[in-house]
Amino acid sequence: MAFKARETAVVMIEFQNDFCKPGFPLYPGVEQILKEYKVIENAVELAKGAKAKGVLVVGCPITFEPDYKDLGQEFGIKANVKKTGTFRKGTKGAEFIDELKPYVDIYVEGKRGLDGFHGTNLDMILRYRGIKNVAICGFLTNVCVESTARSAFDLNYHVIIVKDCTAATSWEEQRYAETKLFPLIAEVMTCKEFLEKIE
Repeated sequence: MAFKARETAVVMIEFQNDFCKPGFPLYPGVEQILKEYKVIENAVELAKGAKAKGVLVVGCPITFEPDYKDLGQEFGIKANVKKTGTFRKGTKGAEFIDELKPYVDIYVEGKRGLDGFHGTNLDMILRYRGIKNVAICGFLTNVCVESTARSAFDLNYHVIIVKDCTAATSWEEQRYAETKLFPLIAEVMTCKEFLEKIE
């Protein structure tokens, strides 16, 4: 099916330096998939192409206070955030990557957990703009992308996962999400396939 541009949004989850750039703490974990899938290059093509067609491009960063007083439970993936000193407000690591900044129309505020909808203004942004189709990309494929996709599905958005604009910490996790999890709640396609379906 085709997607009407004015009813479609691209939600770009955590395209922040801490994940995307060499020398930052979380880059080594996603480096292999970033390089092999050309995730950054594809994400720029996605954002640029979508914006040119009139699709809303939403940046969805995760950020915390410098002392992590708003972290919540220090367990699992959140404990790792504090341990690595990542996503702290006001740091270069927490910033969205420069390549995407020209194309992001609006940034979500308040993301402190896995789901881009929980505790944020994302649903309000999308409803206000009359969005029905939500294309999701970013990090990590099987964590924040998956959590956000599940919520989008439950909120009755038509969900698209742009698989070559996502990265997990292993190909095993990446492939499992793409082939087993996402097809239950979303259409899974490449950046090129998605852009071709926008009208």
